[in-house]
Amino acid sequence: MEEKGFRVVLDLGYGTLPRLLELLGSVVGDGIDAVVITHRHPDHMIDLHGLFRARWFGRRGAPSIPLYSPPGVLERLATLEEGDAEAVRQVFDWRETPSGRIALGPLHLETWALPHFVPNVGVRLSCADFTLAYTGDTGLDPTLADLGRDADLYIVEATSRDQQPDTPPSPTAKPLLLSAREAGRAATAAGAHRLMLTHFWPGNDREQSRAEAAAEFGGEILLAAEGLVVPLGTQPRADPPRPAHFPR
Repeated sequence: MEEKGFRVVLDLGYGTLPRLLELLGSVVGDGIDAVVITHRHPDHMIDLHGLFRARWFGRRGAPSIPLYSPPGVLERLATLEEGDAEAVRQVFDWRETPSGRIALGPLHLETWALPHFVPNVGVRLSCADFTLAYTGDTGLDPTLADLGRDADLYIVEATSRDQQPDTPPSPTAKPLLLSAREAGRAATAAGAHRLMLTHFWPGNDREQSRAEAAAEFGGEILLAAEGLVVPLGTQPRADPPRPAHFPR
């Protein structure tokens, strides 16, 4: 995400680093002003290790990059470096995700704890012109309405395990991942203007996911895809429908 030349990276899962470096035009990650990681599962942070290596061997001694995350992310990264946490801290200036609102360059950063198998935060980045919200991975929670309130773009995980009949059942009594239909409900409850579905279960029909979300959300629905660029704050916003409460 970029605003006034300030660049924030949200999650770095499998295969994201090469595309990021290509966009930056830098093989060592020059131009990244901050990184925000929602939780320590590899599909959300494993390419942070590649970025560490690019900076450690290509820009050692450069100012460290602010890294916001719940506890556990830096420790997992250090295990990939034989436990060398000191080297990791020279590249990344780790800061626990805030419980309140803080300034991040020209943006404001807020995070909310959301239910998952490990500590996970929803992320909200805003400025005068737009608001972007992102769930990371989560189960249903009333906090989702606060996280995405009036967001220009609400990025919501839509794993939809139910699309695959042979998928093992959730290991927890309460599912800790959303369906596309639940993602649509969350966006409607938040009064979001646009919804982007992401975190698709392998083999899922993404157009089916869009249709299921559309049954619950009347605004524009985007599907996360490689190379997709989404302008923010450049168009007038229509008022979305507002429910009385978040559906439980």
